[in-house]
Amino acid sequence: MDLNPVIIAIPIFFGLMSLEMVYEFITKKKTYRLNDAITNLNLGALNQVTGIFTKVVTVGIYTFLFEYIAIVELPQNWISFIALFILYDLCFYWSHRMAHQISLFWGGHVVHHQSEDFNLSVALRQSSTAFIWSMPFYLPLAVLGFQPVQFVLVAGFNLLYQFWIHTEHIDKIGWLEKILNTPSHHRVHHGRDPKYIDKNYAGVFIIWDKIFGTFQEEQERPTYGITKSLNSWNPVYANFAHYIDLFKYTRQSRSWEDTKNMLFKHPGWLPDYLGGEQKPGTVTVSFEKYNADVSFLWAKVYIFIQFIFAMVVTAFFLFNFSDFSMPEKGCFAAWIIYSSVMFGLLFESHSKWLTFFEVVRLMCIPVGIWYIYYGI
Repeated sequence: MDLNPVIIAIPIFFGLMSLEMVYEFITKKKTYRLNDAITNLNLGALNQVTGIFTKVVTVGIYTFLFEYIAIVELPQNWISFIALFILYDLCFYWSHRMAHQISLFWGGHVVHHQSEDFNLSVALRQSSTAFIWSMPFYLPLAVLGFQPVQFVLVAGFNLLYQFWIHTEHIDKIGWLEKILNTPSHHRVHHGRDPKYIDKNYAGVFIIWDKIFGTFQEEQERPTYGITKSLNSWNPVYANFAHYIDLFKYTRQSRSWEDTKNMLFKHPGWLPDYLGGEQKPGTVTVSFEKYNADVSFLWAKVYIFIQFIFAMVVTAFFLFNFSDFSMPEKGCFAAWIIYSSVMFGLLFESHSKWLTFFEVVRLMCIPVGIWYIYYGI
């Protein structure tokens, strides 16, 4: 079983989302849409599933630096834990800030901002490629001598804290607003309104934004999402959409300098011959959320039931992945990814081949159950 706090907290996440939805039913304030929420959770599942394979690299690099380059080996106690918690959040601030200000890095973070809703499910909408660009920002902690096990725990707790701030149902909370990142501060961060873009990068402590000049108080409620809407429920496409755009543009580049600028300047930078800098425009009253959806209630019920089953399989895999061989892990991961894509395509309903591919997905289920319980 994985001791990652995020995986252990999965039942709590779903419990709190259920409470939020019950609260919305009572108050008649609606922030959830089935198609968007399922896509958010599918992206969270993909993040955790792919993380099983990528953490071997990221934690391995951190451990190597700790063992061979660390200035000192710090003891694991409450003092070092608090120090690491604060320093980790500072590293998170700069990693997060650069993910918004460097186009290539934005490709690994944009996933979290694609939802045009704001609720607890958005907290779980995470990228499967962000680790590539974020990991270097945390490596100084290894050089300072913080233990790898402690690093993994602190990283998990930092992410856990950020779950509760993804809600519209908690207003400002007094003096804590001066120190901590709160739902009010984080709603600003998810806004696509020009005055809210690139503000409030904090993970836990909002003081970093106040120190480094990126703080913005919440005024009117933001319009959520990104300036170029994704317009898809496909979680795999969501992970690669920005990279695909970058690839298209860099192929048309007329110089290495322009290519470098498109990759490493802020998102939206383009040379004049490709249209010039793409600046965010004012959100108009005509703005409509992407809402491709199936027409029939029975179809929504079917997708929801299949999604719940897929989440049960995903949770089973995440809690027991160390018991499986690498080929078995690959089969689990492939089916989970396949299922998440199918749910998105079923909502969009744009292919006559969907029935065939869904039947193939369903046929894998009894085979997998037979293998788990009886072997082959």
